[in-house]
Amino acid sequence: MKPVTTIVAILLMAISIAHLLRLILQVNIVANEVNIPIWLSIAGCIIPAVLAFMLWRENRK
Repeated sequence: MKPVTTIVAILLMAISIAHLLRLILQVNIVANEVNIPIWLSIAGCIIPAVLAFMLWRENRK
């Protein structure tokens, strides 16, 4: 894999893991006095993980 591709895949997995930890630990996030719902972390976990997997798989060929 190219170095930039590897870095992007690692960053996407880190984002996915961070959202997964938010789901497990039930961490509340408030931005500008607005509560960010925990259910948004489901998409925040799945989408970057799928993108990282697709990127890794595409560049492995």
